[in-house]
Amino acid sequence: MDTSPPIAFVTGTSSGLGRGLARVLLDEGWLVHGCSRRPSDMEGLRHARIDLADHAAVGPALDALLGALPRLDLVVLNAGVLGRIRHLTETPLEDLRAIFEVNVWANKTVMDWLHRWGRPVRQVVMISSGAAVLGNKGWGGYALSKAALNMLARLYAHELPDTHITALAPGIIDTAMMQHLCEEADAETFPALKRLRAARGTPAMPGPEEAARRVVSVLRALRERPSGSFVDIREILDPEAYAALYGRPAGR
Repeated sequence: MDTSPPIAFVTGTSSGLGRGLARVLLDEGWLVHGCSRRPSDMEGLRHARIDLADHAAVGPALDALLGALPRLDLVVLNAGVLGRIRHLTETPLEDLRAIFEVNVWANKTVMDWLHRWGRPVRQVVMISSGAAVLGNKGWGGYALSKAALNMLARLYAHELPDTHITALAPGIIDTAMMQHLCEEADAETFPALKRLRAARGTPAMPGPEEAARRVVSVLRALRERPSGSFVDIREILDPEAYAALYGRPAGR
């Protein structure tokens, strides 16, 4: 019987949900590897500084960080960028391309490295967003990129049948990104921001570590869904909130 600790790799571990996931997994006895553009001071985390948008540099960096491992029990592709909240007609293509580089193509680069690596990867969770399907005004580049990420998960599920893949919306989380959305962005022009501001400081918008605990708590439930699925965590943990957000009951 294998008594070795489970092994995880999380992207974007210097802040926000990624840092929260690294902390929670370490506390639960996982061997955790992480990467981010900024350095990390987290004790116990095996970390590498990687700019995931520099696609040519990702492979060698992952070789050094993960290459000697026998397997990965969990990969969380968390690193992402929001972009500006503004009208799509006012958003330059260059800005959309920059968002896609991080939110979509960087994840393709990591997934392709895992495929070439050829060792067992049990579960991949791609951090998506309700914005991917809600299509709220102002969320242009972010919503487009997360919708593409959902399809990326579905397509890789066909090609990596031994790995369970989910695109997971983790719910709204009180991070530095949320500080901008709640304090600086124009809620009168972009009404979806009003819901975020109302949720801030309530259980509906947890901090990064509490949000991470919620994500870790549903890992088994995610594996019960078809590989390649998009799942909003609220469908599992808070069906009433899910129904209010999407206008349909959980499970439909």
